[in-house]
Amino acid sequence: MSNPNAGGDLNNEWEDRGDVAWNEFDWERYLREQDAEVDRYVQLYEACKDPAKRIDDVAEQMQWGEAGWVEDDAAADDEEEEDDEDDVYTLHKNPIYIATKGIYLVLTRSWQKLAADPARVPPPLALALLDSFQRGQDLSMQAVHALDFGDYAMAVSLFKRALAALNASFAIINADAALRLPRVGAWRDEAMPRLFDLREVWLRVIAECREELERPIEDEE
Repeated sequence: MSNPNAGGDLNNEWEDRGDVAWNEFDWERYLREQDAEVDRYVQLYEACKDPAKRIDDVAEQMQWGEAGWVEDDAAADDEEEEDDEDDVYTLHKNPIYIATKGIYLVLTRSWQKLAADPARVPPPLALALLDSFQRGQDLSMQAVHALDFGDYAMAVSLFKRALAALNASFAIINADAALRLPRVGAWRDEAMPRLFDLREVWLRVIAECREELERPIEDEE
C-alpha cells in the first residue's frame, strides 16, 4: 500500500522530508520525473501480451517487488538512499497511484480518439463514459491519499466508491446502445480487460487494508 505514515503523527507529514527546500523549478522537475514513470508503466502495460498476468508482470518490471501493492516503497528508498535529500516521497511514487493513473490513461486516450468523431460515437455516450472514468480515477486517487495517511478504513470506503464508478463504466459499454455501434464494440473488446485490471488492483488493496484493520493491536509495534 506504500504507506510511509501509518501509525505516525499525521501533523508531522512534511517533517519527514528533512531539510529539503525546493523551489518551483525543483518540484516541476520532480513532477516531470513522476509523469515519466506513469508513461513507462503505460509502455510496459501495453507491451505485455498476457492479460492474465499483466498487472503482476508490469509491477515486476517496474521493480515494485513481489509485494509491490503493499510494500512501503518510501521506507525502502530511505534505507537505500538515507542521505539523499532529493529522495522525496509523494503519492506520485505510490505503485497504486501509478498503475491506476496509467491504466486510466490508456482507456481515456483510446476512447477520446474513437469518440472524436460523433458519427462513430454519439456525444451523450462519449461524455457519459468519460465522466465515469473521471469519477473512478478521482475516487481512487483520494483512496491512495488515505493509504498514505494510514487510514485504511477510509481507503476501503473510497475504493468501494471507485468500484461503483468502475461498474458504471462497465454498464455503459455493455448497454445495448453501445453494443449496436460496431466501432464501440471493437473498442469494448480491448477495454474490458483493462477495466478488470483496475478492479483487480483495487480489490487486492481493499483486502490488504482489511487485513491491517483486523490485525490485533498487540501485534503492532
